[in-house]
Amino acid sequence: MNAITAADYYDLRQVSEPQLSPDDERVAFVRRTPTDDRSHEATIFVVPVGGDEPTQFTISEGVDSQPRFSPDGDRLAFVSTRGEADDRQQLWVTPTTGGEARQLTSVVGGVTELEWSPDGSRLLFSQRVTADDRAEDRDLAVDPDYEPAEPDPRVIDRMVYRANTEYADGRRSHAYVLDVEAALERDADLREAETGDAIQRLTDGDEDHISPTWGDDDTIYYAVKTAAEGVHPDDSLRYELYEHDLDTDEATAFTRTTGWATELAATTDGLVAFEFTPAERSSMRQTEVRVHDRETGTETTPTASLDRTIGHRCDFAWAPGGEALYFTTPETGSRVLWSVAVGVGVGTGSGADDGTSDEVGSEEPTRVYGEGVTVADFSVGENAVALVQSEWDHPGDVFVTTRGGTETHRLTRVNGDLLADRAVRQPEEVWFEGGTVADGGAGDGAGAEGGTDDGVKGGDDGDGGDDGDEAETQIQGWLLTPPEFDADAAGGPDETYPLVVEIHGGPHAQWTTAGTMWHEFQTLAAQGYVVFWCNPRGSTGYGEAHATAIDRDWGDVTLADVLSGVETVCEREFVDEDETFVTGGSFGGFMTAWTVTRTDRFRAAVSQRGVYDLTGFYGSTDAFKLIEGDFDATPWDDPDLLWEQSPVAHVAEVETPTLVLHSDRDYRTPANTAELFYLGLQKHGVDTRMVRYPREGHELSRSGEPGHVVDRLERLVRWFDGYADSREAPPALDRERDAGLSGGLDESDEE
Repeated sequence: MNAITAADYYDLRQVSEPQLSPDDERVAFVRRTPTDDRSHEATIFVVPVGGDEPTQFTISEGVDSQPRFSPDGDRLAFVSTRGEADDRQQLWVTPTTGGEARQLTSVVGGVTELEWSPDGSRLLFSQRVTADDRAEDRDLAVDPDYEPAEPDPRVIDRMVYRANTEYADGRRSHAYVLDVEAALERDADLREAETGDAIQRLTDGDEDHISPTWGDDDTIYYAVKTAAEGVHPDDSLRYELYEHDLDTDEATAFTRTTGWATELAATTDGLVAFEFTPAERSSMRQTEVRVHDRETGTETTPTASLDRTIGHRCDFAWAPGGEALYFTTPETGSRVLWSVAVGVGVGTGSGADDGTSDEVGSEEPTRVYGEGVTVADFSVGENAVALVQSEWDHPGDVFVTTRGGTETHRLTRVNGDLLADRAVRQPEEVWFEGGTVADGGAGDGAGAEGGTDDGVKGGDDGDGGDDGDEAETQIQGWLLTPPEFDADAAGGPDETYPLVVEIHGGPHAQWTTAGTMWHEFQTLAAQGYVVFWCNPRGSTGYGEAHATAIDRDWGDVTLADVLSGVETVCEREFVDEDETFVTGGSFGGFMTAWTVTRTDRFRAAVSQRGVYDLTGFYGSTDAFKLIEGDFDATPWDDPDLLWEQSPVAHVAEVETPTLVLHSDRDYRTPANTAELFYLGLQKHGVDTRMVRYPREGHELSRSGEPGHVVDRLERLVRWFDGYADSREAPPALDRERDAGLSGGLDESDEE
């Protein structure tokens, strides 16, 4: 049995987007596999619900996604980059009984949000295009060789002008309908202008039209970002929901919602589900699902009784008959599936759905499935639910369960051959008492108390803060031991292991024993480290009070809980309490930096994709509303708070060797604040290095180029090894830049 390595990433297969066929007999899904250091291949597979092996359904060329069965099950629509030199996603359709796939679009903006009409005659999709694209009809048909010119200079008028890894450059999201038969009958040369005749542009203008979805065959719903008079739309959290009548080509606004974004899902009889988050300090509030009845104009909130949020990689969908809504939530270290009956008269006080009430209502939600697992994607059929789930012993496979969750079958083992030869350890669940924040609290430098011998570093006096009453909070965490660990033999001086502490991003997110961190956790353990992670206050999955406990204090409250967990696990005889290390990404990167400014508890640190200066972050990110919500502040009305809550303000206190990792095209946590923190470390004589990953964005650890994913993990281990007395390895700064790395990153990519 071999240990898991960082380079195993090249052989790991990821599954996503399960889609049940209308007869509940098959599940289509996407399988994604690295092909070289820079690229992945994503291909659609189909697996019978009865349990036979999955079969490859699309050719291995480019990146396929969004498989969608037609309502009669005879066709499968999907999106692919095959044959396109510029990687624009185009719409394809193939018979499910066999035969070649046909490309039905050649549009400039790429195809997303694909959905069949109820009668199967049309396909709805979105694309992001400019006003010039629409004026020249490039959103209907474009030569595949067309390449838009890079703006020079780039003129910016919006507040949010870049996201993910791209600048908007005038592109807006718009909705389109394609007539499938008309598209299939036309000439195969999609470069001809008349081939766009099969596509109808539904929306126009300088606004984003998001989450389009079918109601009945003649009705489409979508959301449009709006704002009050005098407010910039990018500074607004308000969305108007529209009903678009295809017969008249007229759109009518029918309700409004607020939140960071909103997804829509509708039934054929006019029930429209959408996300709602209160606008006031929105990032500190839980997201609900609301349902609007177009016939009566009434609304209900079927998730209202749950003290859980819908959001951060969660989803919702109607059952085929529209009688129930399914959704996922974070839940105490799992991500679980719920269902709730929704309809006219349901749960409105009139008893059963007997027609005595004309208001839409709902029953209490029922937890269907998912305790102890992470449900990533799901698809609801007539009698079954297909889903992708990961667990402690695998990073993700396709499963099917009954609508009530009473009987479940695993349909794939995409990494079975690899894992059969790898030692995978099961994490141990650990509950512990949350830490306390010293008097003064938020941003005053008083620090967090975790019971360490080193204590915490002091600072300037401040205002506000907690008085320690939160110490009774129970925090959930996990401890993962190396493959060779023997619980019965542990305890001797030669049987102790160094500890790596991982801190999650968000901050309002949740870690489990699986999901996207599975490979990283198992790799660190395989390298001889005990790995500890937890969901401190600020995390989701434990109720709104838990998630909002970091109000105006990201650093010290979270650190108090993390340090309390560290002291708890260091009581184990096999953990070397003198060899502890810390890392995290995004908010976890912020917390890693905050930690080394507050305590010398850790031998070394690796801060990844972090936020280090809240004011600099506010001015450069697409998520500045996070600062307004979590801190109730802006750089103009409370600059001192944001400065004191920033790791760079306290960089002079750092003595811990700290590696800084960042992506060059990360527009969620832009590199400017990482550069400032790194400069501060250098100025104060701290062992440090910055590694920058070209072409990468904020999702580096989850979906970056394979060579970069592997390089990041290996650098993380190498940095820790260099400061561990138990390892015979010099510090990374004393070695050749690429010594100890398996490759995948050119010397020219590193400064």
